[in-house]
Amino acid sequence: MKQFLTLHDLKDFDAQVQLAKNIKANPYQFEQLGKRKTLGLLFFNPSLRTRLSTQKAARLLGMDVMVMNFSNEAWAIEYEDATIMEGLRSEHVKEAAQVVSQYCDVVGIRAFATLTDKEKDESEQVLQKFIEHASVPILNMESATAHPLQALADALTLTEHDLPKKPKVVLTWAPHPKALPHAVGNSFTRMMQHLDADFVITNPEGYDLDPRITKDIPIIHNQNEALKNADIVYAKNWSSYKSYGQILRTDNEWMLTPEKMALTNNAKFMHCLPIRRNVVVADGVLDHPNSIVIEQANNRTFAAAAVLKTLIS
Repeated sequence: MKQFLTLHDLKDFDAQVQLAKNIKANPYQFEQLGKRKTLGLLFFNPSLRTRLSTQKAARLLGMDVMVMNFSNEAWAIEYEDATIMEGLRSEHVKEAAQVVSQYCDVVGIRAFATLTDKEKDESEQVLQKFIEHASVPILNMESATAHPLQALADALTLTEHDLPKKPKVVLTWAPHPKALPHAVGNSFTRMMQHLDADFVITNPEGYDLDPRITKDIPIIHNQNEALKNADIVYAKNWSSYKSYGQILRTDNEWMLTPEKMALTNNAKFMHCLPIRRNVVVADGVLDHPNSIVIEQANNRTFAAAAVLKTLIS
């Protein structure tokens, strides 16, 4: 595996989940593998779990880690070719990617969607430009359209619970005051296509995800109907894809509540975090024993370690 941009880059999805599970059971078994290797982490957007879990994952493998926040620590980068750089951007990605490649054996990048230019977001300009000019593997720590490390951690989390043979898993849209990207919803949807489950997505009219990703997955616009008999409920907000980046509603009708969870089959609750309490989900859901969001966050380390191990092996 030369890059890890989406789950499609994994040669064997099930084997990667199993590797993450094995590392969780014996975290330091590969600590000599990364000796004298360096992971560089470039953050163009904020992070808590991704930054800390990826750093910890690298150290489980014996790697050194360097971190740079481009929001306040680095020169602004230009990505367009043949541009006259007379504006605020003082370094071109051609030089930046080559220079970073000399310092690092793997480079992780976190760069969110703009939610203003669908074509540019879907081109994954930041990741693709670094891939074009870097000479080391690139690791996606959440991009404009994908968050595969989160999805791999979610898959690991699902395998750790005693679920029915073919569980019903519901990805439900939830309200949020800000326009959020589609990356988590996209990658969770892609991940579920690897599992034997009754998977449905529920969201209001106007919030359907990219049909090229959802394919033939049922999309139900009645949340209560979708939640009936669910074994797993994953809540996440995303802005409109069709009316790209727009917020079409701000009411709390779709907030996940204990009353709605009562419609399920005593379902486990999942969310990638961070989460706005009593906006996305009520306290009674998030603080319930069936909430496994902290487990998900813990599994981010082992998902990242599995991917890094594959990249540097």
